[in-house]
Amino acid sequence: MSGSSRIEWTDATWNPVRGCTKVSPGCAHCYAETFAERFRGVPGHPYEQGFDLRLVPEKLGEPLRWTKSRMIFVNSMSDLFHVNVPDEYIAACVGVMEAANWHTYQVLTKRSERLSDLLRTKLRHAADLPHIWWGVSVENRKHGLPRIEHLRAAPAAVRFLSIEPLLEDLGRIDLRDIDWVIVGGESGAGARPMKREWVAAIRDQCRRAKVRFFFKQWGGVRKCETGRELDGRTHDDMPPPVHRMVVPLAARQKAIASLPILDAGAAR
Repeated sequence: MSGSSRIEWTDATWNPVRGCTKVSPGCAHCYAETFAERFRGVPGHPYEQGFDLRLVPEKLGEPLRWTKSRMIFVNSMSDLFHVNVPDEYIAACVGVMEAANWHTYQVLTKRSERLSDLLRTKLRHAADLPHIWWGVSVENRKHGLPRIEHLRAAPAAVRFLSIEPLLEDLGRIDLRDIDWVIVGGESGAGARPMKREWVAAIRDQCRRAKVRFFFKQWGGVRKCETGRELDGRTHDDMPPPVHRMVVPLAARQKAIASLPILDAGAAR
């Protein structure tokens, strides 16, 4: 659940929150829920409580302990901006990202209104940091396109869209002030199909708007067989990570020692 990752557009995952609840059609076949629920009731397992939302404060300091610079997907098994995650805990997570600034962080949410509000208020100091990328999930027009507007309304050095699973033709997308677009189809049992023309339309809009485009997968029941080529090639464009020197051990230890002592059951 941390360290290396097989997700094509990141190096590692960091999960100071576990579990989530569904908010839109993109959540219907949630890979994270499927994984977590396999271990519900297994004593001592990180997902002994299945996909129930819980804070994991003992994970807060992980990026400070990783000395090799990584691209880090924040909360691959949850949503940092879930309504039941306290503002103070979100701020603590962002504080770690600020301190461990030799990594690049990819923060993705479906709770775009809360993201937008906090980036303009309590997280304003972190919004413009180039090593923290802020993104929203987009799966259809009804739920996904408004999230783009919420993201655009907030200050951010890097804004990105994860259009996965792409469930329908999105039509024209306003890509002003968007830096990166990821597109992918749903995978696993019951995967909903994605049409080539939907993907090609987004790729072409990104080209015209000079937005970096990353095609993750076609998906399907056996995604290894469908691959990730679009029109005979892969598309792996993404913003460049920020390169900084790792801070000395003493400074990292001091930052870890200063992390707040939080109750893992404090999700509201």
